Amino acid sequence: MKHSLYTTMIAVMLLSCGQNSNTSVDDLVAEGNLERIKEKKNELAALQKATASEIRLLDSVIQERAGVKNLPLVNTLTAQREEFRHYLELQGSVSTKQNVLIYPEMAGTLQRVLVKEGDRVAKGQLLATIDDGGMGSQLAQLKTQAALAKTTFERQKRLWDQKIGSEIQFLQAKTNYEATQSAVEQTQSQLAKSNIRAPFAGIIDNVIKDQGTVVAPGPGAEIFRIVNLSDMYIEVDVPENYIGSITKGKDALVYFPVLGDSVQTTVRETGNFINPANRSFSAEIPVPNKEDRIKPNLTAKVSLNDYTNKEAILIPTNIISENAEGEQYVYIANGANGDNEAVAQRTIIETGKIQGGFVEVLSGIEEGQAVVKEGARSVKDGQTVKIKS
Repeated sequence: MKHSLYTTMIAVMLLSCGQNSNTSVDDLVAEGNLERIKEKKNELAALQKATASEIRLLDSVIQERAGVKNLPLVNTLTAQREEFRHYLELQGSVSTKQNVLIYPEMAGTLQRVLVKEGDRVAKGQLLATIDDGGMGSQLAQLKTQAALAKTTFERQKRLWDQKIGSEIQFLQAKTNYEATQSAVEQTQSQLAKSNIRAPFAGIIDNVIKDQGTVVAPGPGAEIFRIVNLSDMYIEVDVPENYIGSITKGKDALVYFPVLGDSVQTTVRETGNFINPANRSFSAEIPVPNKEDRIKPNLTAKVSLNDYTNKEAILIPTNIISENAEGEQYVYIANGANGDNEAVAQRTIIETGKIQGGFVEVLSGIEEGQAVVKEGARSVKDGQTVKIKS
């Protein structure tokens, strides 16, 4: 009845167009009458709409008489328990505790520079020498004097042990020997400062002073920068509410955007002090650096494992809807038959943490249930749906 009324209305409208309905589009365009062109457009639009309505009616009759059901198509996922790991994401930069400038301990001319930038050096390796200003010759003379003083003391001691000679001669020989020996040791210690050695194993990052430069102890006199790239770490500020979940030994993933690479490591140490300025505590994460690609001050994204559930049910976040009361829900496809037809049941769920587009379901979904995935936004509670194979 409704369809017949609609068709009648279209027919009346077409008749009202009069002569315009018998005029071709080409003739109207050639005529150039804007009003008549608009009337023709409205006439054709009405005809198109009526034709589409007729087609839909015929489709519905065909499906009804052929026994075809027009059911919404959905895709489902089977709820399964799996391990869920949540990570706290923070920003940090790489540091090393062995990144130092080497200064001279004595004044003089930089006589030899034995290394260049990029060289690997061992702990204690000689890096450069400073002109000792004749201190080496002075040491040789002191050693000669010390040898004579030692011989004199040993002879006086043998005589004194035999009760020959005076005690004062023995004591003078002993004092002279000890004094010259002390002078030798002091001069050796001072002379050793003319040799600049590596305080630890590492890489010469910068040779700051050239050979022949006059150097002296003090600010601005640094000669080398040495860096140990094998003991790198990142220190991040962790919000205080994670103090119970971010602990020593927890897994950590460090990603370096500049390198496009990441390393798997663990938390080495956590701080015992809450910073009152930002209400956080520190966490230190060691960074393995086998290929020496990681440099001090390199920016990094740090993901710290703060929560793990070994038997979690996970679903995509984009299939969850929310009702007027603020409750979250999904649709469960129940009672699937041999034709893959099932009934969509709206189920209220409680969710937990989110990671990587998936959310942990704490309640509302049981293992093995078919959760509507694709098509979840177009179904209704209690509606029969067809599950795509």
